[in-house]
Amino acid sequence: MKTDVEIAQEAKMQPIAQVAKSLNIAEDDLEMYGKYKAKISLDAWNKVKDNEDGKLILVTAINPTPAGEGKTTTSVGLADAFHKMGKNIAVALREPSLGPCFGLKGGAAGGGYAQVVPMEDINLHFTGDFHAITTAHNLLAAVIDNHIQQGNALDIDVRRVAWKRVLDLNDRALRHVVIGMGGKAHGVPRETGFDITVASEMMAILCLATDLEDMKKRLGQIVVAYTRDGRAVRADELNVTGALTLLFKDAIKPNLVQTLEGTPALIHGGPFANIAHGCNSVMATKFALKFADIVVTEAGFGADLGAEKFLDIKCRFAGLKPSAVVIVATVRALKMHGGLPKTELGKVDMSALEKGLENLIKHIETVKAFGLPAVVAINAFPTDTKEELDFVEKKCNELGAEVALSEVWAKGGEGGIALAEKVLAATEKPNSFNFTYEVEQSILEKIEAIVKRVYGGDGVVFTGPAMKQLKEIEELGLDKMPVCMAKTQYSLSDDPTKLGRPKNFKITVKELRISAGAGFIVALTGDILTMPGLPKKPAAENMDIDVNGKITGLF
Repeated sequence: MKTDVEIAQEAKMQPIAQVAKSLNIAEDDLEMYGKYKAKISLDAWNKVKDNEDGKLILVTAINPTPAGEGKTTTSVGLADAFHKMGKNIAVALREPSLGPCFGLKGGAAGGGYAQVVPMEDINLHFTGDFHAITTAHNLLAAVIDNHIQQGNALDIDVRRVAWKRVLDLNDRALRHVVIGMGGKAHGVPRETGFDITVASEMMAILCLATDLEDMKKRLGQIVVAYTRDGRAVRADELNVTGALTLLFKDAIKPNLVQTLEGTPALIHGGPFANIAHGCNSVMATKFALKFADIVVTEAGFGADLGAEKFLDIKCRFAGLKPSAVVIVATVRALKMHGGLPKTELGKVDMSALEKGLENLIKHIETVKAFGLPAVVAINAFPTDTKEELDFVEKKCNELGAEVALSEVWAKGGEGGIALAEKVLAATEKPNSFNFTYEVEQSILEKIEAIVKRVYGGDGVVFTGPAMKQLKEIEELGLDKMPVCMAKTQYSLSDDPTKLGRPKNFKITVKELRISAGAGFIVALTGDILTMPGLPKKPAAENMDIDVNGKITGLF
């Protein structure tokens, strides 16, 4: 069996200008990065801004398991299926982070015969967007420490600098560090740490900004520290907002590539969904909706994380309204949610399937609570039996959700036509899209609404430090913003060991962070970390490149 990277390397890609032509994007509106990658000029917006928006299809999933779900694969394959059906289609995805690429997961560009290409480029440095984010974030960090060193005119409390540094790799040793050691010439000693780039507020800003002017405004609003009398210090006060924006002059432009079948793919931005808001950029999505009649996009992890944030944060800010939601699941993963060990997932166990199906049912209920029609995509595995598939379909139909078998991993777009037809039908169903909460509600009320409506929990508990931060945020008048929950992806609760559909639980908020530039409050729950670590055997150990430049082991 060929690996994903081998399949991708055998692909006959079209010149990117030809792919752009299928969306009526002129070659003059492309900034080429070789033959097969391009950025779309911001000037192109003025030519299409008055076009009617296409239909927006959101792809989400059940809570992930080691058995695998295949959300990106399904997104790509669904787009290819629409392409095969003759639809004017685009897929809008996130850029992969190097952290999971070299860590536990490996690459993230789809799989099998439903991939975006050039896969190696997309998974590695691509067009340099993450470099721009990392550099801008760390420039601001350097300026903060320089300001303190050079007299501290803003009276920043060195114990309350909120802005850490970032790196787009998993490196647990950098979570907590002391800087400024070595004497007066080397800065003021203080404790700080590193987050992964995809958790940076600058990533969120890139993905939520509507244009360069909006981005500059958002960058200036970042709360970087607090003074000794408790006032919030903004990035604007350090006089480098222009320089920060300058570093994003190219990164802000959406990237255009293609699938294995030549379907246009806009891949731009990549915030994690367990610690950030988990969606590709507003600009890429809005561009795609003007270029195409149907746009397939995804949100990270399960509907409790990525979809909730897509709907409550991205759609709220950007004025988007999805036409339908696809929930990806596998029979194997459902059995694992039902307590079956990974080594036994190939055997029929209807009891485990029925118990694990509760996880999928909760996500269907959540999507329906948002007022959106849902279609369940069962990502096919050879071990699936008719009895298992029929059982899943019956239970989903009882909740008003259509079910389709997706075979895009093995068959590409052809294996997704049944799914595409059901998704198209779903877009014609009644749609009463609504949010989980209103921004005018208190932070506590907003989090409780998410916990009860989306997670199925009983409520929320704040630790002492989190309660103190809550009161401070309210005193600063920064509480009337959406909430971005940082929570484990593996469970509906904040305990990653509680699979399936846990009951009678509360979510513990241990820290609140202000992301005033992005426009939301981050609530860190359970044991979530903003700088992941490498596993015992990192994926990087399986990767290599030969003298001819051929890459192996990337995915």
